[in-house]
Amino acid sequence: MRPTRTTTPPRRAEVPAPGLPVRLRLAVTRLARRLRQQGETAASPTQLAVLATVERDGPLTLGELAAVERVQPPTITAAVGRLQDRGLVRRLTDPVDRRVARVEVTAQGRRLLDESRSRKTAYLEQKLAALRADERDTLERASVILERILEQDNDDGATGIGP
Repeated sequence: MRPTRTTTPPRRAEVPAPGLPVRLRLAVTRLARRLRQQGETAASPTQLAVLATVERDGPLTLGELAAVERVQPPTITAAVGRLQDRGLVRRLTDPVDRRVARVEVTAQGRRLLDESRSRKTAYLEQKLAALRADERDTLERASVILERILEQDNDDGATGIGP
């Protein structure tokens, strides 16, 4: 007689502890605020987000950019106009359809993003260095889980990680 193989039933989704979503929301919001403060440049958070999206996905039309950022076209038009005035992006006429313009990041825009990202990374490096090794390991595992949560949003059409 052959031994029968048992399978474990699929795990039911468990409801998180009542305080976890609230604590996580507060911690992520506060961390995001601190990172924004560390990476402050002459560009607004919206402009930095637009710049990062164009760098990652561009060149993009204004309509494509508005869709990715999940904002109304006038918001994108204003942000791109300010970025263009500062030399951080440029509009390119589409060679196939000259009525269409695409936005791309300039070298100056890339430098601004690099500067902002470097400041934010330095801030986190300093804070992480003050933690115990086991705490850093825990945050390493948590970052994988947070990335997975964000990927679920991406599957639904949400934007990824910004600047």
